[in-house]
Amino acid sequence: MKVLDQQEEEFSARQGEVLDAVLSLLVEGREALTMSAVARRASCSKETLYKWFGDRDGLLTATVRWQASKVRAGNWDRQKLDASSLEESLRAFWANWLGVIASRTSIALNRVAVSHAATAKSNLGAIVLANGRFAIGERLKPLIEAGREAGLLEFDDAEEAFRTYFGLVGRDLQIRLLLGDGVELTEAERTREAARATKQFFALHGAQASQT
Repeated sequence: MKVLDQQEEEFSARQGEVLDAVLSLLVEGREALTMSAVARRASCSKETLYKWFGDRDGLLTATVRWQASKVRAGNWDRQKLDASSLEESLRAFWANWLGVIASRTSIALNRVAVSHAATAKSNLGAIVLANGRFAIGERLKPLIEAGREAGLLEFDDAEEAFRTYFGLVGRDLQIRLLLGDGVELTEAERTREAARATKQFFALHGAQASQT
């Protein structure tokens, strides 16, 4: 069975433009994000925003999902999964994640979310957790579970395995980005980092690793 990694929520091209407008406002430091400000930037009415997204939290949730949807595990065939295709899919996923997380839009979104979580200014912190980090975990876990079913990986709990992998890839990158380190990863560097973390993950959870 071929598994297609689709966006968790379908947005029209016009809705995508609106969500990109929200991200651009955040990049510019517009923390006081209002429906009026978004409507002006996106050249649409507030009524349209309320119709599409419900309210401000709904708009923020859609924005986070839109950004997180850029991280995908690709297409893979559960019945034909072997060590090579599993490693390739995992490396591609994490190289993709590194590119998204290091983008100006993700950095701005995460900075605002941390600020709002600390002051209870909005629900953005919880929204980013639920629709960003947790949603991405749910997107990858079917792949590593398929690797276990194929006898390529060994672990007791998929969430624990994902957290381990997440730490191997991310290391201190996110905190450095949030604190303005100015990290810039080229495509080659993202590919290399993803390959390094994948090698380490297989050293911990690869089926052969448990036999040594």
